[in-house]
Amino acid sequence: MNEKKTNRRELLRPLHLLGIALACGIFAAVVTLVSTGAFTSRVNVGIANGTYQGLTPIALGLVIGGGAFIVTLLIMSMLILAVDPREYQDKTLDRPVLYDEEPGDGTSNPSDSDTSNSGDSDSSKS
Repeated sequence: MNEKKTNRRELLRPLHLLGIALACGIFAAVVTLVSTGAFTSRVNVGIANGTYQGLTPIALGLVIGGGAFIVTLLIMSMLILAVDPREYQDKTLDRPVLYDEEPGDGTSNPSDSDTSNSGDSDSSKS
């Protein structure tokens, strides 16, 4: 039984993701409401009289906000799945995780990379 206990930060990580996605959804809904004129008297009178045609600004804001919430949540979930956290758990990182290794960071010989790229550099000069 050599299991590591999960700490509070790891337990609350899904709530942080939901909070970020919710903030993006609310921002998209507010931008939609403002841009469609939901707070103007002309639009509100048209909705109250039943003469407003099309989707009301409030319904459109809810649709756009919900879509932004779902898309943000899916994108952040996919980005989290792209990296294995156990691989970087004990390392101190000074660069983004998903970037390729820089030429000076690897263990390969620099002369090997010069000979393999010599054909590519001639074709890129044209």
